[in-house]
Amino acid sequence: MVCSLRQLNVHDKAVIVSIAAPGELGRRIRDMGLVPGTEVEIVGRAPLKDPVALRLRGFTLTLRNNEADHITVEPLQDSLS
Repeated sequence: MVCSLRQLNVHDKAVIVSIAAPGELGRRIRDMGLVPGTEVEIVGRAPLKDPVALRLRGFTLTLRNNEADHITVEPLQDSLS
């Protein structure tokens, strides 16, 4: 079951399947290390749900929801509720 990164809850883990952002935004997302095959974990969200904090490759990164919408992920089995 693939979904948008935005749809994951705190503590969910997933693997990035694809990046659908066009142009400069897509390049910027990939430059931050968000590339297909990368495992990410949602570690927190701001009180109004935007931005979202991710843990990947040993560091924490925050993304706005409009950026997270362009990232398709496949949740890992152990994180499904």
